[in-house]
Amino acid sequence: MVGRALAGGHRERAVLATKAGLVVTSPTGGPGNLAKIGDNGRPEHIRAAIDDSLRRLGTDHVDLYQLHRVDPEVPIEESWGAMAEAVAAGKARQIGLSEVTVAQIARAQAVHPVASVQSELSLWTRDPLAEVLPYCVEQGIAFLPFSPLGRGFLAGRFTSFDDLPADDFRRGLPRFQQEALRANLAIVARVREIADRAGVSPAQVALAWVVAQGDRVIPIPGSKTPKYLVDNCAAGDVRLSAEDLADLDALPAPEDGRY
Repeated sequence: MVGRALAGGHRERAVLATKAGLVVTSPTGGPGNLAKIGDNGRPEHIRAAIDDSLRRLGTDHVDLYQLHRVDPEVPIEESWGAMAEAVAAGKARQIGLSEVTVAQIARAQAVHPVASVQSELSLWTRDPLAEVLPYCVEQGIAFLPFSPLGRGFLAGRFTSFDDLPADDFRRGLPRFQQEALRANLAIVARVREIADRAGVSPAQVALAWVVAQGDRVIPIPGSKTPKYLVDNCAAGDVRLSAEDLADLDALPAPEDGRY
């Protein structure tokens, strides 16, 4: 689908990223009994994955090739070395990591420069603020927060577990179970109060808070409809006041874990 969208001279208008390192190991068994995913950081998989992606995308290179997860069965130096081969071959301009520790980033850097780190960061997932984000800033590494809207929850789109479609991945996540979700609605209510005060949408407040964490922070919200895309893009023009940021920083931790 992305390949078709970029056809006809549109490729150079896009910053194109793809990943390797996670594979489907079973059609069931994952969250919500959906597909079960496993790690695969073997060099042969990483080499094959970039070639397959380039073929499907209809291009000769991607701008960013990322290791989706560090495979605990494969030394990161081996996985990262194969990623670096893609750069040397002109198949990727830059390479990045996802969901890693500072120690893992440093080990990768010893092999080849790390251009980016992608990890979950939002008003209800702040773990990277302690060590990973400061290290990225220090090292000049871009930080790409995924799920900056808390998988849609912080935008105020769900009030009950039953609001989720029957085949939705989030049905298997702890924070979306009914008891936890009910408790976490207090976070959403506070975000909405601040959004009303600022005259913007709750999603824009949540994204603006993420952007405010630093110049190297580039959130990547999912946008399934043009309406959400326009709303999310407009968050780049939202400037939260010191009071707004302080109130958001003071939000309570969410009930239950990410996975």
